Amino acid sequence: MTAKVTYTGNLRTHCVHLKSGDSFITDAPTDNNGLGAAFSPTDTIATGLASCILTIMGVKARDMELDLTGSEVEVTKHMASNPRRISKIELLLRLPAIATEKERKVLEHTAHTCPVHHSLHPDIEKHIEFRWEL
Repeated sequence: MTAKVTYTGNLRTHCVHLKSGDSFITDAPTDNNGLGAAFSPTDTIATGLASCILTIMGVKARDMELDLTGSEVEVTKHMASNPRRISKIELLLRLPAIATEKERKVLEHTAHTCPVHHSLHPDIEKHIEFRWEL
């Protein structure tokens, strides 16, 4: 088992990673009868894509003897209805300007190979922009 999720009432869950004990809560978003006081479950999916991309790029960068420390991703999630679902995830990656053009191409390609990217339904539009500017 990877995690345990408990419904605590008022459209909130408490999620615990069993191996580390780390935890977070989710709230339903305000546009779906919730308080919006924490990440919604769909927010965690969009954010998970960003986190996975930075992680897999970090692995590849380390192998290339590059350091992506300080990289950031701005995440924007778009919802659709009938059925309610994530329709689009926009990611703006801000990365340190340390890599050559060839290295950037390798790292950008690597981003598109992360497990979360491959796990998302193909109908979810993914717009990923890379800015090598930090």
